[in-house]
Amino acid sequence: MDNKRLAYLDAMGIQSWERRMPSSSPSHRGEDGVVHVMSETMPSLVTGADVADLDSSLEKESLDVLRIQVAHCTACGLHQGRTQTVFGVGDHHAQWMIVGEAPGAEEDRQGEPFVGRAGQLLNAMLLAMGLSRDAVYIANILKCRPPNNRDPAPEEAAACEHYLKRQIDLISPAIILVVGRVAAHNLLKTDAALGTLRGKRFSYADSGIPVVVTYHPAYLLRSPKEKRKAWEDLQFAHKVFLETRLP
Repeated sequence: MDNKRLAYLDAMGIQSWERRMPSSSPSHRGEDGVVHVMSETMPSLVTGADVADLDSSLEKESLDVLRIQVAHCTACGLHQGRTQTVFGVGDHHAQWMIVGEAPGAEEDRQGEPFVGRAGQLLNAMLLAMGLSRDAVYIANILKCRPPNNRDPAPEEAAACEHYLKRQIDLISPAIILVVGRVAAHNLLKTDAALGTLRGKRFSYADSGIPVVVTYHPAYLLRSPKEKRKAWEDLQFAHKVFLETRLP
């Protein structure tokens, strides 16, 4: 069993054993006509067929397995300078998903999105809506830090896009709150100014999941006068969220 498959099993909390077949092991012929050898030394809890099933099913159904794939990703040049990947954090069944741009230096060190001052402000923004950080799911367009915190290059965003799409598919949030121009442009496939995107309801791809755009917390730290507008965006997002809950 290769290391990739063992990692899948470990992520799912499944114990695996190496099968050892002593030559003297008793055997019997099953109803299918196949001779089955019974080992007296070590049980086999996972068969080759089981692992094949894991390859096809766990990759589709587990954020933990997706995290492993991201951690080993070398699809673009950013992997060469990262300390670690920054996958995402929060409730795997969250109704609210927050999508930002890319990890910064502190996120690269800790392996978690939105830490530091911008993360503290995001936490305060969530609390203003009655949400805790643990109750939402937070992710970025990129899973690796761009050098000097520059904007993601188009090819970098494209290389990471399927990871974020899979996260959204698995979490299936009721609403996505996009923070910042770069995240909005990549998620909504637009180049419109952020000011024209605010206060409107969009949908993510063909999923029907509503998307609302607001300022990035890092921008609000530099431009505190815009916090009032951000609060208006959050109120609008909450209104959209409530509309999704109506029968």
